[in-house]
Amino acid sequence: MNSTSKNREAIARRIAGLRPPEDMRGSTTMADLRTGAVTLKGNPVSLAGKALSAGSAAPDFKLQALDLSEVTLATSNGKTRIIATIPSLDTPVCHAETKKFNEQAGSLPNVEVLVVSMDLPFGQKRWCGAEGVENVKTLSAHRCTKFGEEYGVLISGGPLDRCLARAVFVIDPSGKLKHVEYVKEIAEHPNYDAALAAAK
Repeated sequence: MNSTSKNREAIARRIAGLRPPEDMRGSTTMADLRTGAVTLKGNPVSLAGKALSAGSAAPDFKLQALDLSEVTLATSNGKTRIIATIPSLDTPVCHAETKKFNEQAGSLPNVEVLVVSMDLPFGQKRWCGAEGVENVKTLSAHRCTKFGEEYGVLISGGPLDRCLARAVFVIDPSGKLKHVEYVKEIAEHPNYDAALAAAK
């Protein structure tokens, strides 16, 4: 083996060592890129991953809680789940949306509300403490893109590249999707009434 081949092999090994484990990687292909699926202030935004639909099984996930523990879909088995994905808690609409779900969550028996973003758990914890948010669970998807891809909300390109688009998923206790909304304009609110009705 010549020196060039050895160098290439060494580089390949180093790159492989930096890749996340198989269960942390997404499986999106170019065919799964939904070009211009939503907009941001009127500008088209592409999303990686296939769009989910009501009636199908909700994909499992591994996300990080405020205490850095791992949370999966099975963590809340037996409950109805509302999963709201947002770009960042530190933006006005995401801030208001999370507060809205927090207000409603207290009156929803056997329903767990999860708000997922790419924000670090430390930032989420600071925000929840400052805003008195206790009825929803904020979860971080920052460790990999798999959640974003499998739920079809990973933004691809543009100023919010690798953030999550605004969407709401309602999952019944058996793990089936009851309601799915990909908010067409990221800067707008989801349909709260539809999500809350599906969760009851």
